Amino acid sequence: MKLSEPAFTIGVEEEYLLVDRETRDLVNDPPPDLMDQCVAALGEQVSPELMRAQIEVGTTVCKDVGMARSELRKLRATIAEICGKFGFAPIAVSTHPFGRWLEQKQTEKERYHSLTQEMQATARRLLICGMHTHVGIEDPELRIDLMNQQSYFLPHMLALSTSSPFWEGEDTGLKCFRLTVFDALPRTGLPEQFASFAEYQRHVSVLVNAGLMEDTSKIWWDLRPSARFPTLETRIMDVVTNLEHAVSLVALNVCLLRMLFRARQKNQRWRVYANMLIEENRWRAMRYSFESGLIDLARQEIVPYAELLDELIEFVREDALALNCVNEIEDLRNILRDGTSAHRQLDIYAASRSAGASNAEALVAVVDWLIEETVRGLDD
Repeated sequence: MKLSEPAFTIGVEEEYLLVDRETRDLVNDPPPDLMDQCVAALGEQVSPELMRAQIEVGTTVCKDVGMARSELRKLRATIAEICGKFGFAPIAVSTHPFGRWLEQKQTEKERYHSLTQEMQATARRLLICGMHTHVGIEDPELRIDLMNQQSYFLPHMLALSTSSPFWEGEDTGLKCFRLTVFDALPRTGLPEQFASFAEYQRHVSVLVNAGLMEDTSKIWWDLRPSARFPTLETRIMDVVTNLEHAVSLVALNVCLLRMLFRARQKNQRWRVYANMLIEENRWRAMRYSFESGLIDLARQEIVPYAELLDELIEFVREDALALNCVNEIEDLRNILRDGTSAHRQLDIYAASRSAGASNAEALVAVVDWLIEETVRGLDD
């Protein structure tokens, strides 16, 4: 049976870290007036996060990628302007280059208190940020079906978003260290595969009835049916420092889902692979970003990422036309040209060290670049 086409509306959440412009270290105890001013300017589109050094923003329900871009520009610009009054700056990055989690203060909120009480140090060290994208898919059965298929592409999106190569002043050797921190929590990682929405609900009910969680907001998979909205929420990506790169990834996410829906209408579907195979690509994306390719599971061989990206762009070309985001999809190649935030951070660090900077000075240079890149182009 053919379904009516989903709305494919878009919502984007970004988490930022707050840094002191003088020290470039994290602001572990910002004055309450900062958040008050942010809320006065942005209302429910801004909220505190687990750590006081974090702040989260979210777009409204956007009808297309262009609207999402406009809202993200406004949100970043507003947060940066208000933070500037206090001598602070937001950085759109998934880990601070040298900030330490043991030095952070937690936001006073019952949800966060219960989280750290239950999860202990695994939650207290969540000094990490991400970008979450929601795509409006009203039918719950369709959400589950598309979740099963979209899992294949999660490593491809992660590879283009990496921004967490440093942890507490050390080069981790990974382009995305964030997920090694987040994966210590339960109910994280790749989503399970379900035959129906009812089967999903039955499994969730076991955990709710056992008193392990209140609702599905405590399921933190890389991709999940949203607990609050009729959307599929993609959570695997690092927060992307460059706004235009972020918008291109938002476009890819919604276009892939539309492509899978379009195939379903023709009684076709993307092959669903075992998580153990997708996990290999997830790890490769965390370790290398796009540098060393991903496994083409159908061909059973590692393929250069540029080749995979060309294929993805062709897969979703019709959808990009329909969703008015052809330019954003084509601009995905700019990420390969420019490098992800992780690549740029490592390049700046290496160049600073080669020029005679100490380790601490080189890390400060990375923070300076993150401050500038987070707001680059917002005044255009």
